[in-house]
Amino acid sequence: MLQPVLAGVVTALVGFASSFAVVIAGLRAVGADPAEASSGLLALCVATGVTAVWLSVRYRTPMTIAWSTPGAALLVSTGAVDGGFPAAVGAFLVAALLVVAAGLFGPLARWIAAIPAPVASAMLAGVLLDLCLSPVRAVVETPLLALPVIVVWALLTRFARAWAVPAALVVAAAGVAITRFDEGLDATLRPTVALTAPTFELGAVVSIALPLFLVTMAAQNVPGMAVMASYGYRPPLRPALVTTGLGSAIAAPFGGHAINLAAISAALAAGPDAHPDPERRWIASVSAGVGMTLLGLGAGLATALVVLAPPVLIEAVAGLALLAALGAALTAALTSADSLSGGREAAVVTFVVTASGVTLAGVGAAFWGLLAGGAILLLFRRRSDRPVDVEVLGADEATDRAQ
Repeated sequence: MLQPVLAGVVTALVGFASSFAVVIAGLRAVGADPAEASSGLLALCVATGVTAVWLSVRYRTPMTIAWSTPGAALLVSTGAVDGGFPAAVGAFLVAALLVVAAGLFGPLARWIAAIPAPVASAMLAGVLLDLCLSPVRAVVETPLLALPVIVVWALLTRFARAWAVPAALVVAAAGVAITRFDEGLDATLRPTVALTAPTFELGAVVSIALPLFLVTMAAQNVPGMAVMASYGYRPPLRPALVTTGLGSAIAAPFGGHAINLAAISAALAAGPDAHPDPERRWIASVSAGVGMTLLGLGAGLATALVVLAPPVLIEAVAGLALLAALGAALTAALTSADSLSGGREAAVVTFVVTASGVTLAGVGAAFWGLLAGGAILLLFRRRSDRPVDVEVLGADEATDRAQ
């Protein structure tokens, strides 16, 4: 009994410490103030934990749940939208309801899984690029704080990969505490619950809700199922989508952007290290869910550290956490491109447009990247006069490395 419990605790600790900075950076980018960002992090922790416990107990399967890390990176790249944070919350709610619809309406999930892999992976890479450039900017702007973070990350990536980002975050927090601890940290340590009434703006729905839905499905839920299958489990996808979608919808008014099936952390709970007996590994995901819920009580402290730190330093930690995801997305975009007529061109166009960060007609670059890539595929299909071979997404498992 102790082995799966400890495995779950490690899963929760690594998942929280490795990517909460990405979540807070994303919420702040779309207009959340510190209290709203802290509330969003707490809501995600509770929604993740409760959902994981429910699904694991209900199906006696190690179904680990995580927040959408690439979705948070999408928020960073999108930035503020018309209508401010209430409009972003409305977009979170729309994305959550789309996930529920995918669970209730089977063909919708299959349509998402059938998005051509080069286009989907290139969009994800474009979303991640700006954050992954942050460590370079941080070295130039705050070298005394950034260099120790990067050195620790590099060393542990070589010798203890799972702890590389958490350790880098500890070093960053220590640097912030030493240099800026007298700036009011104590006043923000309490868990914060802030309710934001959603508003619905077309620009926010197109810029945030649709890309968030696509990224969460393609880069989290699909590979999460694949990881579970690799360990011999066949969890029910449709109930999982409905449950995580409802969890996201409940968390949205409190600032949470999205929760989903985990991928890499699913391996921590579903693999033999969790327990030799596959029938007992569900205990690990229950333990992870409880641990994540309890870690949510530290959302105030986590947010305070992020707010006090130079923004580029927190973005640098987030970028380090997402470097593996960027590499995997680029690889998937280019290696799968050869299976499609015009696939390589479509992948490059999608990546470039998405990475540009442009906003046109109030709509963010991720949407326009998908549109541009799809147009290139359609152009080549007409030129070659043969159907495009649709490839089911080999979604990026590394995007959830920290989860």
